[in-house]
Amino acid sequence: MKKTITILLCIFSVMQLSARDYYASAFGIKSNGTTMNTNSIQKAIDFISEEGGGKLIFKVGRYLTGTIQLKDNVTIELGEGAVLVGSTNPYDYRRDGDAFALVYANGAENVGVVGLGVIDGQGREVANNFLSQIANGFIKDNLGLGRPADRPHLVYLCKSRNVTLKGINLRNSAFWTCTSDRCENLLIEGVTVDSRAFWNNDGLDIVDCKNALIHKCFVNSADDGICLKSHHADVCNDNVTVRDNVITSSASAIKFGTFGVGGFKDIKIINNTVYDTFRSAIAIESVDGGFVKDVLVDSLKSLNTANAIFLIIGQRRGSKPSTLENVTIRNVYAEISSTKPDYGLDYEGPTMEDEPRNICPCAIVGLEGQRVHGVRVENDELKFPGGGDPTYAKVGVKELDKVPEMPTAYPEFSQFKELPAWGFFIRHAEGVVFENVRMTAANADYRPAVVLDDVHGSTFRSVKAVSPKSKGTYFVSPSCTSIRK
Repeated sequence: MKKTITILLCIFSVMQLSARDYYASAFGIKSNGTTMNTNSIQKAIDFISEEGGGKLIFKVGRYLTGTIQLKDNVTIELGEGAVLVGSTNPYDYRRDGDAFALVYANGAENVGVVGLGVIDGQGREVANNFLSQIANGFIKDNLGLGRPADRPHLVYLCKSRNVTLKGINLRNSAFWTCTSDRCENLLIEGVTVDSRAFWNNDGLDIVDCKNALIHKCFVNSADDGICLKSHHADVCNDNVTVRDNVITSSASAIKFGTFGVGGFKDIKIINNTVYDTFRSAIAIESVDGGFVKDVLVDSLKSLNTANAIFLIIGQRRGSKPSTLENVTIRNVYAEISSTKPDYGLDYEGPTMEDEPRNICPCAIVGLEGQRVHGVRVENDELKFPGGGDPTYAKVGVKELDKVPEMPTAYPEFSQFKELPAWGFFIRHAEGVVFENVRMTAANADYRPAVVLDDVHGSTFRSVKAVSPKSKGTYFVSPSCTSIRK
């Protein structure tokens, strides 16, 4: 991990030392917030790239633009007080292959956006203008949801090498805020994301990248905060580190696998803080025929979230089985909320989703014949509200068949509605190890702390559950074998 960080920081340093500085004003780029600068900015980027590379520097001001493309060996530097402002006209944005964004790179090398300035997408206005054009019949809403999927990202980095985003502020995207797709040697460091302008405002999306570091970022997003995806069957996320970040979200804070056609390997989630998050602090999902293996989650602090830990296998696309193996989750401190953690925020999570239900436990859930393998949960302290009501949406330990399999469902911690445990529900798993795990329920709950169903070859040491009127820690179904305590 230290080697990865050093390599990426060296790449950034070399780019800095070899760069020649060019000022935006020299290309006639205006900072008055009203002049459309798209052509001037693109001309500057093209010129700098053709001259061998350098930095395009923006001083204090508001620079209005449509889509611009980063080219080889060019870094945009937004100084403090400089704001790159996205046009609100849908037709000022253009697509290039998979990239559709205000700022994008496609097949570039040695590119970046750095500085203390801002990229503001004016996303709410952009999205509403897209909706207006849909109403007029000029743009199609293929999903029919009233929020078209084909809206511009704020930043989209595609098939590029040696990419740096450092220090900048990303605000108000019309869609996902910053997507890195099939990039190699990616550094996202000290970036602030504040994106609650519209639906689907993911913070940082990492798609099938190799050698990536997301470090010391702050993410406030209406949708998933830091989200790893795999869109391509022939590649995967490989050697990705998410470290020292702070995240708040109206979906999940750190999630990967919602879209998992290829896979995820050698993923490290280290020393992150999550708060006021509507769904899971950490969600690891293998549901689209891909794989998840060799994952470390270490030192995660989660305050006022609806769920702490959610691991699941599904089978949404075709017949190819998904796999999830060798995951370690350690040194987690979590406080689960009894109320809606993101209440009152713009575009908060859907109020009635998967209701009615009692508070959900953490979950490690495979499928029959497709077990989760090799999950270790160590040195964790998890605080739950408890208070499960046996007269309300009851599913007891003698009614495990009422918990559906749901292989094709969109994966969320609440998808099963009612679960028969208040701490952990573990089903279709093998080689699970719990060691030094403490669970506390603030209020009495009719459910045991831990329920095991079709769990094999697993060990539970120094697991303590504290709850008023507790009736024991475990329920082990007859389908389990080789459970050691």
